[in-house]
Amino acid sequence: MPTSTADKLTAIVTQVAAQGNADVLRLTVLKKWFERPGRLPAFALWVASRAVEQGRYSEESVSVLFGEARALLEHRGPRGRLDRDAAERLYQRVRSFQSTYQRGKWGPVRIVKNANLLLIEEALALYLWHVNSPSVGYKLAVAYAAHYDPRYGTGLNGPSRDRLQELVDFIRHSEALEAAAAEDVRPVNKVQ
Repeated sequence: MPTSTADKLTAIVTQVAAQGNADVLRLTVLKKWFERPGRLPAFALWVASRAVEQGRYSEESVSVLFGEARALLEHRGPRGRLDRDAAERLYQRVRSFQSTYQRGKWGPVRIVKNANLLLIEEALALYLWHVNSPSVGYKLAVAYAAHYDPRYGTGLNGPSRDRLQELVDFIRHSEALEAAAAEDVRPVNKVQ
């Protein structure tokens, strides 16, 4: 029996617990999972929701952006869809909030003031423009789960375990919803 994507991610969680880290390239298993229609936008909205939940800051301008993101995500339309115009406006506001660049040795480097706002920005970009690009979904998953630790660098380590487990739970929940929807659609054979 083939190993499921959730099982492969659980193996990564186990590796991080046992060895302290895992390479982010292990998350490429998500690319195949993201190929199924509807999964990428659902994942983007899930990441944005998680970032909103974790984004509590006292700075007023940041709090306003988190409030706008929360309101947008809470007022989804039919079938869980966002108001596209409102999503684009929020994307532009979040993007412009963190639009400072510094000159680096190899080119301009973007200064990110708030990692959760960056996750919201990237999730909205995926939702709005990249719903047919599993590689963009993979990059968002890496941005969500990766953690910097001076012993290992940026990768899957320490706090990544919790985020990876959340991702496993999201996948299992999504697959359960898909299975339930498939059951509702199947024709019923009536015996006469």
